[in-house]
Amino acid sequence: MKKYFYFVFTIKELKMGLGIGSLAPDFKATTTEGEIGFHQWLGDSWGLLFSHPEDYTPVCTTELGVVAQLEKEFSGRNVKAIALSVDDLESHLGWKKDIEKSMNVSVRFPIIADADGKIARKYGMIYDNVDASKTVRSVFVIGPNKDIQLHLTYPMSIGRNFDEILRVIDALQLHMEHQVFTPADWKPKGDVIVDPKMSSEEADHKFPDRRAHDLSYLQYTKDPSKSS
Repeated sequence: MKKYFYFVFTIKELKMGLGIGSLAPDFKATTTEGEIGFHQWLGDSWGLLFSHPEDYTPVCTTELGVVAQLEKEFSGRNVKAIALSVDDLESHLGWKKDIEKSMNVSVRFPIIADADGKIARKYGMIYDNVDASKTVRSVFVIGPNKDIQLHLTYPMSIGRNFDEILRVIDALQLHMEHQVFTPADWKPKGDVIVDPKMSSEEADHKFPDRRAHDLSYLQYTKDPSKSS
């Protein structure tokens, strides 16, 4: 006798969240650097939007301090950083002073005041089963066309590795410009992988030094951005 199983999903459960390739939602916000319209503020830059559970917390303080330390690294990649926390502007401004003093930095990127959580919910940064009022540590890397290129989510208790985020931005920009893939544990200047869907003629033209390692679909080439 055959058994049949039926699954019932609510509309909420079936609703798809933002993912890679989605248009990053636009919004207007009050920030520590003034009023902004998000898409207009981004312009033709890449964007790093990252959220924090709340102000005046130790892990968040170190994270914003590190992003301030890496200001030249981000700007050199044409990336604008912007943080979000579900607290008000007055709280942000006081917290910003603590960050600058404790981490010996100047925080010049905006911190979004989102006391009602409206922007955070638009980006799916609040998980009701974790905390209905605080954001998890979300990271969105947004391309110059305003599309989401990367989405990472960390629990509240774990600080992010911004060296890894810079590495991924390098890989994303390399892929966008040269149509190459990056292998596991890739680091900038390391060999990359030729797109296996690329025709042999195009691959020969773009990557004359490409070489196969036992598998025809796994072909390596030098980082094309480093070519003279």
